[in-house]
Amino acid sequence: MIITGNNLAEISKVKDFLKSKFKIKDLGELKYFLGIEIVKTKNGICMNQRKYCLELLSEFGMLGSKPMATPLESNSVLNSDETEDDKKLDDISQYQRLVGKLIYLTLTRPDISYSIQCLSQYMHSPLQSHVKAAFRVLRYLKGNPGAGIQIIRNPGMNNLYAYSDADWGKCLGTRRSVSGYCLYLCGSLISWKSKKQPTVSRSSTESEYRSLAAATCEIIWVVKLLADLKVTNLLPVKLLCDNKSALLLAANPVFHERSKHFETDVHVVREKNLTGVIKTDYIDTTKQVADIFTKSLNKSQHKLLCNKLGIFNVYKDKIEGGC
Repeated sequence: MIITGNNLAEISKVKDFLKSKFKIKDLGELKYFLGIEIVKTKNGICMNQRKYCLELLSEFGMLGSKPMATPLESNSVLNSDETEDDKKLDDISQYQRLVGKLIYLTLTRPDISYSIQCLSQYMHSPLQSHVKAAFRVLRYLKGNPGAGIQIIRNPGMNNLYAYSDADWGKCLGTRRSVSGYCLYLCGSLISWKSKKQPTVSRSSTESEYRSLAAATCEIIWVVKLLADLKVTNLLPVKLLCDNKSALLLAANPVFHERSKHFETDVHVVREKNLTGVIKTDYIDTTKQVADIFTKSLNKSQHKLLCNKLGIFNVYKDKIEGGC
């Protein structure tokens, strides 16, 4: 159990109450919880799963492997078509175990969210190419096993904003698009998702709009959660998108014939836009942070967006600082 707050006296009261009811052991300041290590830095804290990542690499014999700069090849797309050179696996248990462990690693590694989202779609019938892609992710982790999310210390929690993006018709088998979004609170990443959309979109505008709707629902949940923690003055939340057609649709009160088939998502985004919960705005594609959740990128762009996500390796900086 984690107990947090800004009043040490009240925290002590809670601990004393728990001790009176249960047999508990006070482990002191938070350092390790459910495989996640919390390290204090000069700017805040860094949450990482270094020990878990190294154990994962050791389990699959990848500690001595050559590191990769990206989790997947640039613009690569996985599919389920079996060929003579790409057969289905006889034993899928190892693949399922590996992907399952990688899914837990995404708690502090948003940079692998898209690749794990792709790999998890083939848990029931993986091909040899899927195993190869999964081991490439391990080689990527080998290059930076101590990386994690940095939460920056900020006294004024009044700046919440989000990025939303989509890749139209990404899945070759179903032609469904991939949605991606991420939320920042005072410059710190607090929520993110990469997921294949449940239905086929007939245009890039539709796929982008569905992603906006998913991001809007996440924003509503986060705003209500922060309100319970007495954090207010967050509205309107800026929602950044790189598709001008989707932004115009969000601001247009008139339904067009081409948007009737996804009017539920239109209602969600438009209603929250009109009531001031969100404020949609345009951002250039080259600056779209959510791009890392919808496609595999080249080395330079992947590294740039990782920095914008706030991915930080406290161990690497300590070693370099001590040399």
